[in-house]
Amino acid sequence: MDLKTLIRDIPDFPKPGILFRDITTLLKDAEGLRYTVDAFAEKCAPLAPDFIVGIESRGFIFGTPLAYKMGIGFVPVRKAGKLPAAVHSVEYELEYGTDKLEIHQDALLPPGSNVLIVDDLIATGGTAAAAGKLVEHSGSKVAGYAFLVELKDLDGRRHLPDVPIVTLVEY
Repeated sequence: MDLKTLIRDIPDFPKPGILFRDITTLLKDAEGLRYTVDAFAEKCAPLAPDFIVGIESRGFIFGTPLAYKMGIGFVPVRKAGKLPAAVHSVEYELEYGTDKLEIHQDALLPPGSNVLIVDDLIATGGTAAAAGKLVEHSGSKVAGYAFLVELKDLDGRRHLPDVPIVTLVEY
């Protein structure tokens, strides 16, 4: 299936000069959504993850059904202040300023667990790299990353550790 046909391009969003890749059109297509989760499961199975970590918020969309399909647990990585128990935090650079991600301190037990980090898109790689640091702070290992879309020109992979990276669509 050509997933690009299900992803809508929206020019000048969220600001002029940006071409936004809108996945909501893929999500509403039952066959496309099923294909996406199945393709992730097939390509990520060799990584043998113990947990899926989904990055807020679109990483939740793919991470949860992928964890279900693979028969493993799902752990959310959220923006600061959204998780109720003790957390590990990491601050990371944005184009203009910084942001912070958090994970529950007890989310990835036992220590040493293999973790697959899932998000909808990799652009510059800062958010994905921050999620990887949270996994490591938790005492676990990043087994790999999975992204629906990769924006190749932004070279976000250069910020990620040397682990397998699965992408289903490249622009």
